[in-house]
Amino acid sequence: MSLYKLTDEFPQKRAFITGAASGLGKALSLKLAKDNWTIGLCDFHQDNLALTQHEVTARGGKAISYTLDVSDKIQYSTVVTEFLNREKGIDLLINNAGVGDGGNVGEYTLENWEWMVGINQMGVVYGCHFFVPQFKKQQSGHIINIASLAAITCAPQMAAYNVTKAAVLALSETLYGELMDDNIHVSCVMPSYFKTNIAEGVRGGEQIKKVTSSFIKWSKLEADQVAEEILNRAGNHELYIVMAEKARNLWYLKRLMPTRFRRMVKEKYYQAVNRIK
Repeated sequence: MSLYKLTDEFPQKRAFITGAASGLGKALSLKLAKDNWTIGLCDFHQDNLALTQHEVTARGGKAISYTLDVSDKIQYSTVVTEFLNREKGIDLLINNAGVGDGGNVGEYTLENWEWMVGINQMGVVYGCHFFVPQFKKQQSGHIINIASLAAITCAPQMAAYNVTKAAVLALSETLYGELMDDNIHVSCVMPSYFKTNIAEGVRGGEQIKKVTSSFIKWSKLEADQVAEEILNRAGNHELYIVMAEKARNLWYLKRLMPTRFRRMVKEKYYQAVNRIK
């Protein structure tokens, strides 16, 4: 008996996951492995990627590893071609790779902006760009784009991150409309903070790293829980996968009173930052 509806929907079970070497990407890979999926595991960190490959195989999945910098469109195109030539198609694309960082507009360097946009935004664009023609050819498939609650909360000192995650939301909504008549489903995941190692790549300074690490530490959500909910709700063909309950409350609150919501987010953010200091 299958663990997930997605497995029953796509019996060939071919997935492609970026950022698979750790955190949420790894958790998603290990869960699909239990349903015997073939998974294209992609990440920039080769050693951790090899460990994920070993664990996927041990759980019953078939793992194909690709060292990939998702911000490199030439490299991405090559990897996609190799995967499609090998598997003759794709059933599930999970654009998960991402980095976290922060800094005030005007202070956060343009080089850091370009780094953030390259991975968080263009990495998702490239994944969709290179795989959508195959999905259309098949007239089947599912795309899961990992955004963040930051796409709608847009807290201060997080402009670059907020912008990239809002872009992922906009891209997902656009694709939903473009692909619905081709039997291709799209889900956009917007979780609040959960326990990952995303703070390790922070470039915006020690204070931002401290704040990010504290928010993650305070969270009660684990990557394993997030992965389970994503796969279950994607199996129900949900476009907006907002989690957890407090995050969903914020989602509704913004829609009801957007201007007041902006002030509330600002006040809550700085209250939290002051506690950390």
